[in-house]
Amino acid sequence: MALEIERKFLVVSDAWRCDSAGVPRPGVRFRQGYIPGSEAAAVRVRLEGERGVLTIKARTETLARLEYEYTIPASDALEMLDNVCSKPQIDKIRYCIAHGAHTWEVDEFLGENAGLIVAEIELGNENESFERPAWVGEEVTQDTRYLNMNLAKHPYSAWDLPNRQGINDK
Repeated sequence: MALEIERKFLVVSDAWRCDSAGVPRPGVRFRQGYIPGSEAAAVRVRLEGERGVLTIKARTETLARLEYEYTIPASDALEMLDNVCSKPQIDKIRYCIAHGAHTWEVDEFLGENAGLIVAEIELGNENESFERPAWVGEEVTQDTRYLNMNLAKHPYSAWDLPNRQGINDK
């Protein structure tokens, strides 16, 4: 069984954008959509740069989620995104940033979710300690509005302004 233990946080500054030498970090463009029809699990199709990925994720009673991920041809991913997946879809740039003993994934959303930047960290267990970078703010792991599947259905740009939080909304 594949388990994913992930915590998600809002990003509160642009300090993550460059490395310690001031060089801008490279990112990878992601386009992802969801195949409708399953209440038990989210079925996601993603194009990560030139790599196609099919993922099935199911919630559990804890922070851990069941996750099954498979590489698929990029042409198949593109065809599914165009013809099978619901619209609107997620468009974002992902940056991977080593900090302490972990790698943080910072997602800068584009399109209908522009203005939202979140940081995620994968852990080996729910109680694992980790070092939080200064640019990481409020934890939103349990706030289902920040799930990519929900951002596709209810984009950040459509949220009531008092409920939106992000470095570009202040």
